[in-house]
Amino acid sequence: MEKFDGQNNLIYVDCSAGIAGDMFLAAVLEMTDGFDHLRSELAKISLKGYSLDLFRDKRGGISGLRFDVVSEEGHVHRHLSDIKEMLLESTLSDEVKKMTVMAFSLLAEAEGKVHGEPADHVHFHEVGAVDSIIDMTGAMIMLEYLGWPEVVFSPLNVGSGTVKCAHGVLPVPAPATLELLKDISVYSMGDPMERVTPTGAVLVKSLGGRISAGMPHGKIVSTGIGLGSRDGALPNILRATLLKRSDVFLYDRGV
Repeated sequence: MEKFDGQNNLIYVDCSAGIAGDMFLAAVLEMTDGFDHLRSELAKISLKGYSLDLFRDKRGGISGLRFDVVSEEGHVHRHLSDIKEMLLESTLSDEVKKMTVMAFSLLAEAEGKVHGEPADHVHFHEVGAVDSIIDMTGAMIMLEYLGWPEVVFSPLNVGSGTVKCAHGVLPVPAPATLELLKDISVYSMGDPMERVTPTGAVLVKSLGGRISAGMPHGKIVSTGIGLGSRDGALPNILRATLLKRSDVFLYDRGV
């Protein structure tokens, strides 16, 4: 396994077309060429009946990777306790477990606040499905692979319009997403669509919510582009850049 220097590296994530868990993971996978490592680590979780697909495609003429989880699982509602148990009983590293549980806990708190119920009572719908669990856990696995570098995000393009989900047709950003994005710099641009998903928002929040309007100073080591499932006039891509730290490093803290 290639050894990455997390202390001297950082990742800058360009969210000018939004962010979703699968797009973030695809971008980091292209940046690291770490798909085999991801698969071997995910095998440590007691999730069955799924396969992973990583393939090259284009959005707006720009080449990148699309990450997809093909699941045989039907529509399953999971509580936070179910996901915690699944993760804590796995043989993943303690840090990956901690970070993934924290992310799902933040999401449960946001959903609970929106629906007026305790976090432990929240039924996860879309984000309780196998693909969302893999997206969130996979992101933490790959950040550990990189040595836990600091992650800095551009201001988030949240999109506009409406989105259809288990609770019906909701305004964009969806209520739980909006709750997670408190104190985070956001704006809206491009065709009406959901550009920041709940998994994308909770990744930003759980990784510290550090925002910079421009790329921090540093030497570019590698880049990766993750593709979303939809496209439009604004290419639906997320670009991640791995940088070796420079002496000058400025950003605005979003939280």
